[in-house]
Amino acid sequence: MSTANKYSERLILVGLLLFLLVVWLLNISLGSVYISFQDILNVLFKPDYADTTSYQIIVEYRLPKSITAIITGAALSVSGLLLQTLFRNPMAGPSVLGISSGAGLGVALLILGSQLVGWPLLAESGASFPIIISAIIGAVLVLLLIIGISFRVKSSVTLLIIGLMLGALTTAIISILTYFSKATQLQQFMFWSFGSLGHLTYQELRILGSIVLVVLLSIIPFLKNLNALLLGENYARSMGVSVQRVKQIILLASGILIGVITAWTGPIAFIGLTVPHIARLLLKTSNHFILYPAIILIGSSFLLVCDSVSQLPFNEMVIPVNAITSLIGAPLVIWLILKKKNIVRL
Repeated sequence: MSTANKYSERLILVGLLLFLLVVWLLNISLGSVYISFQDILNVLFKPDYADTTSYQIIVEYRLPKSITAIITGAALSVSGLLLQTLFRNPMAGPSVLGISSGAGLGVALLILGSQLVGWPLLAESGASFPIIISAIIGAVLVLLLIIGISFRVKSSVTLLIIGLMLGALTTAIISILTYFSKATQLQQFMFWSFGSLGHLTYQELRILGSIVLVVLLSIIPFLKNLNALLLGENYARSMGVSVQRVKQIILLASGILIGVITAWTGPIAFIGLTVPHIARLLLKTSNHFILYPAIILIGSSFLLVCDSVSQLPFNEMVIPVNAITSLIGAPLVIWLILKKKNIVRL
């Protein structure tokens, strides 16, 4: 790689970091009540602003929501990159392995299933902890099943098909539970399925952020192996890569990221599918050493922008963020598909 290309890539990464900072400030600033950048800086860095209305709005609501968006965008985007590399399929994303559906099934069994069998509804009080635990259990069970299957199935394409079938199976079970559920339970499950970034406490953020950070750091030593996988499994083996081991590490890392994010925020669509393609289009490279930090920055910025739009600035109404990511992500994916040369080649 030439020095000019390296300089250009570093310049783009710096630009992405600055863009993330700008959209983060905009996300905190915009809402039913506009807060100026100066007020935001005063709240963040001046202790004597602790009793102001701006402080209450920023610290108690907008700041944790924006941090959630950054963590969620980064985690889902990285999981999309890992799965697209593993399957060498540009349309692979967090939903392909059925892990998101597994999390949804866990929540559906808690909210919808418990009522059907006459158990007390644990989530009735509105507390998020039972929902989070049930979503994590559902996601982990599907993940363990996928990893177990990966020991016996050598083909990534076959594994992809099995993941899609597991997703269809869990979705079918959710549909049956939905059909027999009462209106109140159905409404609660629907609210969870819309996705939300605004209900996490700082304690939950510390737990979520710590899990995501550990997984993101653990992937870095395997970036060279991911580059080798892009050229095919036979080439990777000739380079001394333990393909089966790398597959299982990718499945475990992406599964944990998808599972914990879905558990805490609900399903957030199109981030993992779209962002890796935006990064490749922008940087014109498939080198994971460059793509990896770029995807983290772009994913965080993308979800911050979607969340800012969902807040309907200067209006008290809020649109579900999952709807906004789909409205923005789906046309973008269609456009990328039509530009075949940019989406077929990973």
